[in-house]
Amino acid sequence: MKPLIGIVPSIEEKERQYFTMADNVEAIKQTGGIPVVLPYIEEESAIAQLVAHIDGLYLAGGNDVDPSYFGEEPHPQLREVNPTRDAFEVQLVGQMVSQNKPVLGICKGCQIINIALGGDIYQDIKSQMKQSLVQHQQKSLHLYSTHMIDLVKTSQLHRIIGKDSIRVNSRHHQAIRTLGKDVVVSSHARDGLIESIESTTYDFVLGVQWHPESLLAANDAPSLQLYTTFIKKCQLQKSEKE
Repeated sequence: MKPLIGIVPSIEEKERQYFTMADNVEAIKQTGGIPVVLPYIEEESAIAQLVAHIDGLYLAGGNDVDPSYFGEEPHPQLREVNPTRDAFEVQLVGQMVSQNKPVLGICKGCQIINIALGGDIYQDIKSQMKQSLVQHQQKSLHLYSTHMIDLVKTSQLHRIIGKDSIRVNSRHHQAIRTLGKDVVVSSHARDGLIESIESTTYDFVLGVQWHPESLLAANDAPSLQLYTTFIKKCQLQKSEKE
């Protein structure tokens, strides 16, 4: 049987809507998983039930992260936040890693992993980072790769993709600043910004700052390798549980 992959949707509280981009669902389906869009739940015991039934967690992109999670006041350049989603995701990550279940974070999801494990982020890279930056909010279509990143040769991500450098897409203004507990960098942009992280404690807890779901829709090989490995890890988790 295929592994069940929980996808955290975006939430529009005024319109009372949950939604996720079709590329997120298709990426999971294409690489052998069954995507399940998760409902927002507050009770810790109910979240534990969700975690018991899914084999992997997929944290998609979304709004800015509430800076109260890392002890800061809102920066002037902070955009819309959604505390309901942040609270749900932080709890989910905590419960998933406690059971050593695979977690893949995309863009905001990468930042949430780091924050859930005790790290923090830049609320706005343009105003808070001193160095000159490449274009991290690309003006091209999402399916186009626009800037290079260099992978750490000893990293799990390097083993998955098998290349020292790849070109990625980019649409974010926040990024990881201080690493969480037992979290290491697995790639950098050429301006020094952290582009991906992974856990040294758990089998597969990995976050990337770009959007491989959009690149996979354009037949990008590194993105296919990333999702395929994630689903294989989730399948292994499922097999061990049965």
